[in-house]
Amino acid sequence: MIVGLGFDLVEIARVERLLHGKGDRALARLFVEREVAYATARARPAMHLAARLAAKEAAFKALAGSESARLIGWKDIEVVSRPGHAPELVLHGRAQQRAEVLGVRRHWLTLSHTDTTAGAVVVLEAD
Repeated sequence: MIVGLGFDLVEIARVERLLHGKGDRALARLFVEREVAYATARARPAMHLAARLAAKEAAFKALAGSESARLIGWKDIEVVSRPGHAPELVLHGRAQQRAEVLGVRRHWLTLSHTDTTAGAVVVLEAD
């Protein structure tokens, strides 16, 4: 049974401006170290960071529905990419607590991007 669904789009140019203006401060506030390491090792880091921001926002939407869900932070949701595997969500802290309340047993993530926009869909599934 699906207990949460989220979708989001992020303009890559917006992330480029954010990085230009706030740099390391923005990276430290929005991403865990593994996400930054993954993105900065790529030719277009902003594209990969935009996809991760879209995934985090999509996960926020999928987890929504309570006052405690509003307290979920950017670093409570992590996108992990492993060679040869689809990207995965790892939930920490308040995001994990909210998933437990919803009875989430599986979560699904898909990322996509064009030259200008990154998008993500998150589906939360319970038994």
